[in-house]
Amino acid sequence: MDMKQKASLVIQFAKWPRRGSVKTRLIPSLGRVGACQAHVELAETVLLRLAKLPQRPWDYAIAWDRPPGPATVDAAPLLRQVQRLGIGVLVQRGADLGKRMLNALADGLETYESVVIVGSDCPVVESTYVAQALASLERQDVVLGPAEDGGYVLIGARRTQPSMLDGVTWGSSSALRQTCEALSRNGLSFTLLRSRWDVDTANDWQRFLAWKNGGPVIPARETGP
Repeated sequence: MDMKQKASLVIQFAKWPRRGSVKTRLIPSLGRVGACQAHVELAETVLLRLAKLPQRPWDYAIAWDRPPGPATVDAAPLLRQVQRLGIGVLVQRGADLGKRMLNALADGLETYESVVIVGSDCPVVESTYVAQALASLERQDVVLGPAEDGGYVLIGARRTQPSMLDGVTWGSSSALRQTCEALSRNGLSFTLLRSRWDVDTANDWQRFLAWKNGGPVIPARETGP
């Protein structure tokens, strides 16, 4: 896939499916195999909602947290979708999540006017949400999509600074607030989208199953910096 056709790039961050190392908070209720399958199903849900569009207005890539290995039984369903849709494949680089996201944004901005990163555990992120993020980047340097738990499910940028994600406790309820503080310290303007829920715990997984089966989506709580 020639990823140089459109003005914007959307990157889906995903962990390579490995039993025991993905969705670890689901292991007590689902087991190692079930948690890995849940990870794949969530990642595939995001992929299909954002990449499988008739006329996708952005280039799309999936960025693994390690060089992809053989198509194991766990990874195969997701890899088939990536290949079928002709999606670009990247590898994250950096010592922690902040460095990996910063590098992905900065690398993408060498080619694109704006870059958005989405996670693989927020199935309710839809194309209109990403479009809102890209529209925000016409006015702001950075956009964030808050998660209910105090983190965020999306980050986009049209400009970066080397320390714009420093000092953030990743995976904590303070991640969004600390990111906003770091952006301000670096002189970057930013805006927040409406919050979304993601899947980390057993209760979150039940919420996902209800949503997938047509149940009501519980309104997200508003999250501030």
